[in-house]
Amino acid sequence: MKQTNSKQSPHIRTRTDHRSESASDYVEAVAQVIASNGVCRLRDLAEIFQITDASTHRAISRLKDLGLLESVPYGPISLTRKGRDLACKSQDIHRLVVEFLKAIGVPQDVAEIDAEGIEHHVSKETVAAFREFLNKNFGV
Repeated sequence: MKQTNSKQSPHIRTRTDHRSESASDYVEAVAQVIASNGVCRLRDLAEIFQITDASTHRAISRLKDLGLLESVPYGPISLTRKGRDLACKSQDIHRLVVEFLKAIGVPQDVAEIDAEGIEHHVSKETVAAFREFLNKNFGV
């Protein structure tokens, strides 16, 4: 979730958002796989993202360097505290965006897909407005 800077070009903000998008997607996926399977492996992520094991390995290495993941060669992948925090934040924003989109009439399946993009580019102010709208109108 990004804070709006009125002097910042929207194009610069979008490029910045794209850099953090992959990290959020990966930690969210790791959390979901662990929740459903009890363990997450490189192959699970390669299947989810439809990319090669080599590309997945590079992403995992980068996320380990950022302090978001832990793993050993050929072992399971786990989230660090920082990774769990980011995954929870990403999941919360995703759920909020889905609920908002559904509230304005977007079908569930479309809302889920659209939320994947929106969640990475929404400002703190917009998230707060979504929460307020849902709470005020639906008690969510």
